[in-house]
Parts: sequence; structure tokens; C-alpha cells
Amino acid sequence: MPGLVGAVEAGGTKFVLALARPDGTVIERTRIDTQDGQNTLRELTAWFAAAQARHGSIDAFGIASFGPIGIDPGQADYGTFLTTVKPGWQGASFTQALAGFDVPVKIDTDVNGAALGEALAGAGRGRRVVAYTTVGTGIGSGIVKDGAVVTGLSHFETGHLRPPHDLSRDPFEGSCPYHGDCCEGLASGTAIRARWDAELGEVTDPQAVALIGHYLGHLAATLAAFHMPEVFIFGGGVMKTPGLLEALRTTMRQSLAGYLAYYDRDLDEIVVAPELGDDAGITGAISLGRQAMEKTPS
Repeated sequence: MPGLVGAVEAGGTKFVLALARPDGTVIERTRIDTQDGQNTLRELTAWFAAAQARHGSIDAFGIASFGPIGIDPGQADYGTFLTTVKPGWQGASFTQALAGFDVPVKIDTDVNGAALGEALAGAGRGRRVVAYTTVGTGIGSGIVKDGAVVTGLSHFETGHLRPPHDLSRDPFEGSCPYHGDCCEGLASGTAIRARWDAELGEVTDPQAVALIGHYLGHLAATLAAFHMPEVFIFGGGVMKTPGLLEALRTTMRQSLAGYLAYYDRDLDEIVVAPELGDDAGITGAISLGRQAMEKTPS
């Protein structure tokens, strides 16, 4: 009889920890503040050890984490934080911290975890190919096909795609330290604050929402061309701005110009908001843990 799944949604300000049954039912959960790597992982390990003593054995862990972090299980840096600007995290390792449990651990990015959660239990359930994009401090996308996250050498970096940038309409040069006017440099929460010194919903410029929707719509059109998702889910703090999802849909359809028949229609049911809200990440982490458990020989 399978045991329990330990799940972690690891964020830059907080960690959500959960103990769940393989069917996704959460038995117990908690939140801890993100400190430096050593202290956070020590607290995480102690909580799971105590939860296991209360509820029964943990047979696998699933982790959806901020990064950059190694997500290729065939590499030595799997589960290890790589070069990062967050103090005290470089070299911290989930696999080392959880080694004492002697169970499989499956690790992916926070965006991919949220994508998996929404695909299996949220706005993408019942669809074969789901694209999930978060627009917040940064921009990132995850693709889920047939219930599994799709990656390449590492996770996808859609935030650094370069959308058309009309400098006469938008003279802002962009805030990305690598590319300047990539999607993240033009349409993330960081870029919005750098351009207008305000959150998008507080900007007085009547064209602001249309402009950000323009950049995100081109990102969505690129996802359509490369992955042909059945549904596009756009979440994150910036996407809560009234009218933004509608502006995004408009540009996406204009950009595709009727070429892809599936998208040449009303996009209200194709480009949608998330359904799980703040629970997308931990739901995905539970799914990662279940996948790790299913791959373990009985």
C-alpha cells in the first residue's frame, strides 16, 4: 500500500509544505519563511520528520522551487541551487537535505509546478497540451503534455523572448539586465514599476494595459506556434489587472493573423485565468511526488 507524499512549494519569501495522500488529499500543511538555505532546509526537514511520525511513512517528495536550480536528474547538480542573487542559497541542495528519508525526490521549477497543478486540477484539466505563464516579478512559462512537464536541456525561458518593440509608441528601453527589451524587460511587474513607478492597475496612462497586453499577446502567439496548446493559462500578480487578459487575447489573435485555425476565433475559453490561485504550486508539487512514487519499483 503506498505511503504519503511530501510536497514543497519553495518561493523566495515563503515555503509551503504539505503531507498528502497520492490522490492529492492534503493531510497537513504549513508555511515557513524563506531564510538562508541552511536554516530553511533544516526547518523543512524537521517538519517533515515530525509529520511522518504523526501520520505515517513518506514514500516520495515532490518539489516545485524557485531557482536557478538543477532539474535534470541525470546531472550531479540535481536539486541544487546554482548561481543566484539570493544570499545564502548557492549550493544548497534539496536532495542532500532529504537524503535521510531515503525515498525518491522529483524536483522542478516553481512555474512548471504551477503549470502541472493547473493542468491536472485547474483550468487545464481534461486538456492534452496546456501552457501556463506567470507574469509577476519575472515572466516564465511551463508546458504540460499528457500530464507531464515538457522541458529541454533545462526549463523554458519564455520571459526572454523578444516581442516587437515600437520605440515611437513605447520609448522605454526595457529593464532586463541581459536583453533589455525582452518580454520580461518590457511587461513584468519589475518592468512596469521601472517604467511608471507604479503597479499596472495604478497607472494613469490609458494605454498602459493595452501596451502590456500587446507584449504578452506576442508571447502567447509564440507559444501557439511552438507548442499548439489547447489552453493558455496566464497567472501571477500582474495578470490580476482588469482588462489585461482581454488585451492579451486581442494581440494574440492579431499576431497569428488567422494562420492557425484553432485560434482564429473567440479566445475567451482558450486564453484563461488560473483556477487554483495560490494552491497551484503545492498541487503541482504533490503531483511531482506522485510521479516519483509511481516510478519507484514495488
